Amino acid sequence: MTISDLKQSYPDSTKPKINWARMEEAEDFANTVKLFRQGKYDEDSFRRYRLQHGAYGTRMTNDYAMVRIKLPAGEIYPHQLEKISQLSEQFSIGSAHFSTRENIQLHWVILEDVSEILRGLAEVGLTSREACGNSVRNVMCSPLSGVCPDEEFDSTPYALATARFFLRNPLSQSLPRKFKFNFTCCEKHGMVRMVDVGLIPQTRDLDGTIQKGFKIFLGGGLGNKSFVGYQLEEFTPEEDLLYTSIAVLRIFDRLGDRKNMARNRMRYLVNDMGWEKFQNLVLKERAIVRATQSVVTHLEVDHTPSIIKRPIRISDESGSIPDGYARWLKTNTLKQKQSEYHSVFITLEAGDITSNQITALAIIIREFSSEGYARAGFVQNIALRYVHDDDLSRLYSKLLTVGLAKSGALTMAAPIGCSGTTSCNLALTNSHRLAKEIQRKFLELKLDQDDDLRDSSIKISGCPNACGQHGIATIGFFGGGGRVGKEMYPNYQMSLGGRSDGETMLGATCHRIPAKRVIPVILKIIELFKQNKKSDDTLKDWIHRVVNGKEDSEIKSILDMRKALDSFTIPPTKEEDPDFYNDYGSDSSYHTKTGKGECAA
Repeated sequence: MTISDLKQSYPDSTKPKINWARMEEAEDFANTVKLFRQGKYDEDSFRRYRLQHGAYGTRMTNDYAMVRIKLPAGEIYPHQLEKISQLSEQFSIGSAHFSTRENIQLHWVILEDVSEILRGLAEVGLTSREACGNSVRNVMCSPLSGVCPDEEFDSTPYALATARFFLRNPLSQSLPRKFKFNFTCCEKHGMVRMVDVGLIPQTRDLDGTIQKGFKIFLGGGLGNKSFVGYQLEEFTPEEDLLYTSIAVLRIFDRLGDRKNMARNRMRYLVNDMGWEKFQNLVLKERAIVRATQSVVTHLEVDHTPSIIKRPIRISDESGSIPDGYARWLKTNTLKQKQSEYHSVFITLEAGDITSNQITALAIIIREFSSEGYARAGFVQNIALRYVHDDDLSRLYSKLLTVGLAKSGALTMAAPIGCSGTTSCNLALTNSHRLAKEIQRKFLELKLDQDDDLRDSSIKISGCPNACGQHGIATIGFFGGGGRVGKEMYPNYQMSLGGRSDGETMLGATCHRIPAKRVIPVILKIIELFKQNKKSDDTLKDWIHRVVNGKEDSEIKSILDMRKALDSFTIPPTKEEDPDFYNDYGSDSSYHTKTGKGECAA
């Protein structure tokens, strides 16, 4: 059966509710590139323009770009995936990358080809506008919103409405720095305390009437210096959601530090001002916004329910269940609050997926998702929701045939790794490749099946800027360089005990670990845990006690952990182990040369 036959057998049953694109932006980008090449557009102005349209600089070159495609609320439809697959083959490297912020990235695109990608995206209602630069970035929403058993209501329509309101909005075109919204379903999912504005849906009983609203957190964020956000108030009614968002954005626009790039995220403003003063300023500004904004300024929240219709099954089953199914079912699926349905998480290696796999995924969505589309996750994976219980084994078989059936998606065996030195100007290490090496080793050792490790996480950044979320990992790493005499080697600063669930906290600094010793160190930490754990402990619980000085075993504190790992940090000579001095994925001498960062412009 051909791909076109399969598309006819499983036609798209749903269409996106919002067209995010404007075709004229592709033509404008093409013309602007010509002017830049002719010297009629200065480099700094072009850089700002390029970033505003979602084209990020590529490591050590001005001739290539990374195009970042926004997926508001993480939603991606089969026909959109097919277009992205086609664009990747034509203009990128034959693969794409799912980020931690529900974007899809196409790397190593020739600058003159960016406009062709923008044109192709516009054909299917997608955009890269404001995916980079000093603007409101992609508005995220937990992939479990709408299906989570612990949520009070589905926040997805509010995330989409917020994204629509701020996209191309004059309010957010020239902020002091990037600005991020995260919506989620419940306390356990969504990192709401680690972004500029984080929102958890909640309800309250108002004289017998159930009122919808949000618990809003402000001023969090990960980076070279990270902060946990503060709760604005006990309950924010839904009608105040937009007023609150505008108020916070206006304060940041007015008071944010535009001169010092290292301190111009909103979290620094909150920290310098003090929470109580900032909180009072937001509440006052909100009152002004509420009183002065036109009646036409409102969120267009679409509450039309999704059509849930199980796809017609085609009889192509052998009846046998392939090996590995039970392992995959345990580590890659969650039961939804809707009876007879599961959400299935597809594991990728550090977010990477080939063009052929993207096309196959589009067909699989049509065949198995009863809502007809997929959701990008917060940890470089993809969620297929509303998969009927009876279809799970058949779905696993299909995923197996296209190399997308790796187990461990919801476990420690699926580490996060930012793009690192594969493309980023600021990266010091190949965090991307290290994440893949850890994943392969963990799956080989079948650690994804260990319930004691299930709720822990490993997150890796190629520099201190935390694109890999290392600060909120059970075991986190960010890249740097070490030196023995004249020779340099890649290493990582390791932190322990970070978390972003209901008890959000940043990891505690533990040790500098050479890149080639990271995997042995993680395995040693697991070994120490197994030796010292209480009967009902998970690794996450045990490390939490260690970093807080509340553990009573052999490893009582972070200092004890450091001493237990000291031997791993001693570098050999280059003659003893030349590979130690090379980074993963490289056979040349390690160095810490970086380019100009484009996190702001």
